[in-house]
Amino acid sequence: MLNYGAIANKPHVFQSLTGLKIEEFQQLLPRFEQAWNEYVENHHIQGKIRQRRYGGGRKSQLESREDKLLFVLVYFRLYPTQAVQGFLFGLGQPQAHEWVHKLSAVLNAALGYEKQLPEREPHRLEAVLRQYPSLEFIIDGTERRINRPKDKDDQNQYYSGKQKGHTVKNNVISHRRGKVVFLSDTYEGKKHDKAICDEEDYQFPPKSKLWKDTGFQGYEPKGVTTLQPKKKPRNGALTEAEKQRNRAISSERVEIEHQIGGIKRCKIVVDKFRNRTAHYVDDVMETACGLHNFRLTYRQLATA
Repeated sequence: MLNYGAIANKPHVFQSLTGLKIEEFQQLLPRFEQAWNEYVENHHIQGKIRQRRYGGGRKSQLESREDKLLFVLVYFRLYPTQAVQGFLFGLGQPQAHEWVHKLSAVLNAALGYEKQLPEREPHRLEAVLRQYPSLEFIIDGTERRINRPKDKDDQNQYYSGKQKGHTVKNNVISHRRGKVVFLSDTYEGKKHDKAICDEEDYQFPPKSKLWKDTGFQGYEPKGVTTLQPKKKPRNGALTEAEKQRNRAISSERVEIEHQIGGIKRCKIVVDKFRNRTAHYVDDVMETACGLHNFRLTYRQLATA
């Protein structure tokens, strides 16, 4: 049975299973315990009439705080079926399902306490971006595959011609040489990247510089200098100068591809998403961004 004690002295295995180094795990653990205690207080103690105190009765296989955090990190990192997740930790599938959703919320709260979650509200975006004096940002869209919806109208809305499958989509904004600072709402795969920008009405600080790709063709927020590779004209060709400029822009913009790659260390946002619980497809993307930001911040501090 998998537990913290079994792999705490195996750093390579530990990082492969969780996506975090053991030191990073220990850094996150106090915040996770804080979030767990608040969850228990809010959901199991307040307003409850009990015959015995919370925690009485048969002991859980996930009794320690370390095992709880390990459980949810393994789920995000590897995204096994819940039957397999339960088998790994000595639980049945129904218990694994309950713990997955309970501890996902706790992990998200812990990352919030660490101030690693991206902003989600577009009306607060400008204020958040003002915290970065360079005022240089990169925007990109990312898609994730989902199971085909049962409803025919939903099948049409979630079908992505680019991915040739049913997907959901988010826009991501990061600052240069930094972490993900904003994550859009989760939209159906048919929706265009620029349409998400228009709908959420992003506002940037004046004199900002924004790198974008051709998926944002025509997106020109007020007071912002945008840099985008030039499309090859139909039945034409780019000049050598235009090709060089495109390469220069792409070499700067590629940074957000690394950020998205960091987010997608969590297989839960890479593999076809199987869970149909309301809002969970959006919640896991936010948490995956938070885990990426947490890793990035901790490793930057470690090398400073």
